[in-house]
Amino acid sequence: MKKLFTLAMAMLLSLSMLAACGGGSSDNGTASDWEYIQGKGKMIVGITMFEPMNYMENNELVGFDTELTKAVCEKLGVEPEFVEINWDSKEIELNSKNIDCIWNGMCITDERKENMSMTDGYLLNTQALVMKTAREAELMANVAGINVVAEQGSTGEGKLLGEIPDDETVVVSAKEFFKDSNYTPVDSMAKALMEVKAGTADMCIIDSVCALAMVGEGTDYADMTVNLDNNFGEQQYGIAFRKGSDAEAKISATIAELYADGTVEKIAEKYGLTDILIKK
Repeated sequence: MKKLFTLAMAMLLSLSMLAACGGGSSDNGTASDWEYIQGKGKMIVGITMFEPMNYMENNELVGFDTELTKAVCEKLGVEPEFVEINWDSKEIELNSKNIDCIWNGMCITDERKENMSMTDGYLLNTQALVMKTAREAELMANVAGINVVAEQGSTGEGKLLGEIPDDETVVVSAKEFFKDSNYTPVDSMAKALMEVKAGTADMCIIDSVCALAMVGEGTDYADMTVNLDNNFGEQQYGIAFRKGSDAEAKISATIAELYADGTVEKIAEKYGLTDILIKK
């Protein structure tokens, strides 16, 4: 009888520990995810560095997502803490509670919606090809045998590998386009651009929002060009939280308020994103 009682208690303890680790609960299993964040007094935001979303300027973190995050947190009475993460490990970081959300120009996909709670889209995006300007005509005519890079875990990689299915917005399949190319993943979109500049890659596939902000005249990549001729499909940027988290609804409602008072549009204008801002 004593053994049965001990076994029952162990099972109850295991179940309580599982409940405490759930995405919608705090570590003590009694509070909602938002209450868990509120209790800390801060929201830990997972990011990678790329313009115009989150980047350093004069030793200060700036960008559209940076400023919008700060505006939301100010309204909700918590402090934002920005943590640079490995993009390929973003869901692990989120579910282990090393971060509370992923707010960094992340494309909404069906798979991501299955695994995380995501807001509605707020910016339009597509996948861009970036290469040396002098080689654009040559490379766009034939990519067989070339070296192409993309950020590991990114939408660009997912499209190239066929892990993100083509939808009705796709004109050219990235998987088909690059089928005879040599693909190498890198750890960020910024690194992908550096590889092309250095000549260790012939081309990269990255978010158009990033490419148009970081490439061309007046940038560090003035000898490179952004090609959008191939429509690999339309995407929207969203913000991700732990699956079932009530923090998503809280942040979405606050963003709606910032749309209504003109704050979101003002930030978009500052970073040249007005044309791709999804109006609410």
